[in-house]
Amino acid sequence: MKYSLLALTILLPLAAGLTQPAAAATPAAVHDALVKAIQGPQRTPAFVKRDRYRHPLKTLEFFGIRPDMRVVEVLPGAGWYTEILAPFLRDRGTLIEATPVTSSPNPFMRKEAIAYQRKLASDPAVYGRIRREPFEPPAYMALGAPDSADMILTFLNMHDFMYANVHGGVTDVIIDRFFRNAFQTLKPGGILGVVAHRAAASMSVTQSFKLARLPQAFVIEQAEQAGFRLAGTSNISANSKDPRNMPVFDLPPTLAQGSKDRAKYEAIGPADDMTLRFVKPATVGK
Repeated sequence: MKYSLLALTILLPLAAGLTQPAAAATPAAVHDALVKAIQGPQRTPAFVKRDRYRHPLKTLEFFGIRPDMRVVEVLPGAGWYTEILAPFLRDRGTLIEATPVTSSPNPFMRKEAIAYQRKLASDPAVYGRIRREPFEPPAYMALGAPDSADMILTFLNMHDFMYANVHGGVTDVIIDRFFRNAFQTLKPGGILGVVAHRAAASMSVTQSFKLARLPQAFVIEQAEQAGFRLAGTSNISANSKDPRNMPVFDLPPTLAQGSKDRAKYEAIGPADDMTLRFVKPATVGK
């Protein structure tokens, strides 16, 4: 698969340990509100332990989030970022969770949806104002009305938008649909924030998504094809020890291999992640 020249040039500064220009400096009041949410009592202790790897403060500041935004979080999983976004946006903004429904025909998705619903119901003071949008690829992928969101966020889900058929043929039509739906849902000037597990630049998409990874140039190109402009890249959650050619779930915190080669995987640490900020141009075509 070929990547655009613009997408490939992104890899050069990354290899040198550099990044594209960051977002404007975060106002002090926004910074303080984020810190308060991150340090709040609603956080699950096991989630807090991963802050040093996921860097939620730096990540959300890089994306340029504000407490008065209408934000869509895509596939929140167990709610790692929900615990931070919900109190941060509760009083002045809106948090919409694009998540599977409890009646999903997919057993895994149904189980995940039920657990997430219980989480939200467990603390109405924190989660009571969250809105939900049914979202379950590849069948249901709407993210909201056109031009309705200020920001869309997706954390560690990019590989979930790649599919292979029974013959092993790989299609990127689902990831394309995600980016196009995100583009449609965002207001002009709106931000799409992506954190995803990074594959080696030379690895094919066909191979990498099965490791829960994607090449960074591929992700950038897919977003650009949908109309987005790359507004910034960051190594906030990069890990140079990760060779980027092994299954993500073999690494911490999952350690899927159990005791086998555990010391090796722990020495590597969590997967190398890309952090990308895209913008929907204020004028389409610009």
